[in-house]
Amino acid sequence: MAGQARAPQAGRILELDALRGLAVIGIALMNVFAFAMPGAAYYNPAAWGAGSWADYAAWALSFVLVEDKFRVMFAMMFGAGVSILLDRPALHPLRAHYARMAVLFVIGFLHALLLFSGDVLRLYALCGLVLPLAARWPVRRLWIGVAVLLAVHLAAGGYIAWGWLEYWWRFAHVPGTDPAPLAPIEAAFGADPAALERGLAIGREALGERIARRWDGTLGGLVAGLVVLPTTLAAMLAGIALWRNGLLAAQWPARRAMQFAWRLAFMALPPLVLLAWFAFYAEFHGAVIGTNALVWSAPFDLVLGIAWTGFAMALSRRCGQAGGVVRRLAAAGRMALTNYLLTSVLLAAIYGSWGLGLFGTTGRLASLGVTLLPMAGALLWSPIWLAYFRQGPCEWLWRGAASLTFAPLRR
Repeated sequence: MAGQARAPQAGRILELDALRGLAVIGIALMNVFAFAMPGAAYYNPAAWGAGSWADYAAWALSFVLVEDKFRVMFAMMFGAGVSILLDRPALHPLRAHYARMAVLFVIGFLHALLLFSGDVLRLYALCGLVLPLAARWPVRRLWIGVAVLLAVHLAAGGYIAWGWLEYWWRFAHVPGTDPAPLAPIEAAFGADPAALERGLAIGREALGERIARRWDGTLGGLVAGLVVLPTTLAAMLAGIALWRNGLLAAQWPARRAMQFAWRLAFMALPPLVLLAWFAFYAEFHGAVIGTNALVWSAPFDLVLGIAWTGFAMALSRRCGQAGGVVRRLAAAGRMALTNYLLTSVLLAAIYGSWGLGLFGTTGRLASLGVTLLPMAGALLWSPIWLAYFRQGPCEWLWRGAASLTFAPLRR
């Protein structure tokens, strides 16, 4: 029955694993810009990497359809996974859960220090500290929690964002308005030449220099991550709700999941298209790009992320367990942590100064093309690995370190 999903006692839910696999490979479509270009270019095509109309079109499609949507899916899968684990009989389920969160935080810290400062694992571990409080909430209360968290994010972020936008509007339309107050947000999200030079220097630094800089900025990185904590936790609660109402447990007929997804897509797409148009209208000024990305798009990113989940579940149900793509996605999902970290290793090897050193040399379209390597790699190697081993190597390390018991990895 809907709303009564419980942890499977034997085997795995193939469709849920496939969703996790889709989420982890989809994240690469945005993460690549953090490896390939100066920081502002992650959000802003005018900052770097847009040399043609095709690059701007790629940005628009990414903003509307991809940016933060797969992050939402990944967070939902994490929330559902925590709920499943806490529902399983165990001697000390909370102790096991918090041990896993502690180890996950360490893994995320090392990932951020060595490879990718935009690591999400630390944030997931922090959110995981409060997830047990909500893991057994009824579905209605979970959705109320999602709404409250989004409201908090919009209220706090919107208060700041509205000030930026109001001043940008005066600067753009009232001659003589002093541009100096806009300098910080233009440096962070715009095409400020000095900020881009700093970003290029950072992207080309040696590995030792990068580690030293990130070590010194550890606290600042954690504080910056807290900006998206409410929306991340909201996505996790949505994942628990969708597990408990049966969608993620593969209990919905494909037709119902497809109809649900279309309704949500029609709700989310028009506002996101409007925000993309506003970015073009504002000539990609940092005040508009930054507030669009971090504040105004957040609720619609969540809704569209849930819609993509519904579409993917419907298609998985229609393909059945014999579908080759579904099975490969499921294998990638069973090794989500390993594939997430390996994506960073591969992108760092391509763009880092200690690898091929291609940082700052590829446009947006070419950078998106690079993501085919980790995506295809995850789909190809994951089934082969799991044919010989019970779980991915990083999953084995994570669970073994948390329990202080390393079971044999081979089947």
